[in-house]
Amino acid sequence: MNVSRPSVHPVEAPPATTEGGNAPRVRMKDIQGMPGTIGGLILRFCQFVFAALALCIMATTSDFPSVTAFCYLVAAAGLQSLWSLSLAIVDIYAILVGRCLQNYQVVSLFSVGDGITSTLIFAAACASAGITVLIGNDLGFCSENHCTEFETATAMAFLSWFTALPSFLLNFWSLASR
Repeated sequence: MNVSRPSVHPVEAPPATTEGGNAPRVRMKDIQGMPGTIGGLILRFCQFVFAALALCIMATTSDFPSVTAFCYLVAAAGLQSLWSLSLAIVDIYAILVGRCLQNYQVVSLFSVGDGITSTLIFAAACASAGITVLIGNDLGFCSENHCTEFETATAMAFLSWFTALPSFLLNFWSLASR
């Protein structure tokens, strides 16, 4: 039996563990774009700006209520801007306080919300793009309608979706990799 004794080979005592006897878990570094990071805040801010621009541009035209796809775009852009603004505020709070937003409930809420809002804004942008092409190219009614405003609002909705998609994918990946 070859066992060393403390009197022969002194060893320092291990550091005290946290309550419950569990050592703190070591996490990987947060990836920029995830909730609670500067990259995530920038993505949320861009989502908000593009959705708010799409909403404002479409709402300033007088004849958008006559087309259902444009009404859907206004509703989807409004929902996207509210969702992105609220999560940007949560990101600002987490960054200022130094909180981590990587627990299961928060990430699953962000992932589901991002999935729903990004799907809605994408569907609304596609529907509005189809109607805009119909009005402009097929019917030739651009002189009577606000084609430039419709196209700009549709482009802003697509840009909002392009910035919402990385947020959804990062949150979903974080959720799936647990």
